Amino acid sequence: MKRFLLPSLPDRDGRISLSGNDYHYLVRVRRLGAGGFFDAFLPGGGTCRVRIVSTDGGILRGECTGAEENRVVRELVSEPSPFPSIILLQALPKSSKMDRIVREAAESGVSELLPFVSEFSVPRLKGNDGNTKLNRWKRIIREARQQSGSPVETLIRAPADFEEILAWWEEFKKLRTRARGILFHQVPLAPQSNPKGEDVHGSPLAKGSLHGYLKDRPDPVILAIGPEGGFSGGEAEAFMAAGFRPLSIGNSVLRVETAALYGIAATAIILLECDSWTLNGQAS
Repeated sequence: MKRFLLPSLPDRDGRISLSGNDYHYLVRVRRLGAGGFFDAFLPGGGTCRVRIVSTDGGILRGECTGAEENRVVRELVSEPSPFPSIILLQALPKSSKMDRIVREAAESGVSELLPFVSEFSVPRLKGNDGNTKLNRWKRIIREARQQSGSPVETLIRAPADFEEILAWWEEFKKLRTRARGILFHQVPLAPQSNPKGEDVHGSPLAKGSLHGYLKDRPDPVILAIGPEGGFSGGEAEAFMAAGFRPLSIGNSVLRVETAALYGIAATAIILLECDSWTLNGQAS
């Protein structure tokens, strides 16, 4: 169900005023007018239904109500996520592929994205590139959540380097002791070189199973996805030394944007259905 993301909380009386791009989207694109209603997410969590009072002068004025008609919402309760939090550590891919990954992650209910530059990442950030990309990704997340109605407030950070990601993980797992890191690692069918010419055939990684890694319903689950060419051997070893569990995602060599969605979807489905399946002799 589509839900609009309010840029700020209603006032004490539950009233809102929207202009600019927000007005254009609701009045011109969705063709809403006075007397109509739309469902909305509120900053920091919670939902409400907005009754449109007027759309005059390029300003939409409305009243935020609760379950009972015309009752102003004063205490807001966030909708719970249907599964434990999923955090995506995504090495930056080429061109606009990251835009697609960000959009699909937001639609899928990923709680946080941490982009980073890995050894085989082609993009190399300069100057204000990181902040420019971050602002663009925030707009994409807002659009994706409004289109999909995802109740999860997807956060995204400015791009970091590999060492910063490992440092973040070391601090994070001290606070979230049930966190589980999973390193998605593709093993090719035949000898193949990555961008540095290293032979990656016959990798000993990825002997566990996703069901095995998720059988105790960890929270949150942190997924690490590489760029084109995957992670270098040193990066894979560093992830595993830090406690990440290696996992192969099949014999096919997936595009980086496909691998991200594949990993998110597989993890979400297993977590959603964990009460209805039984692990039977699988490695973990």
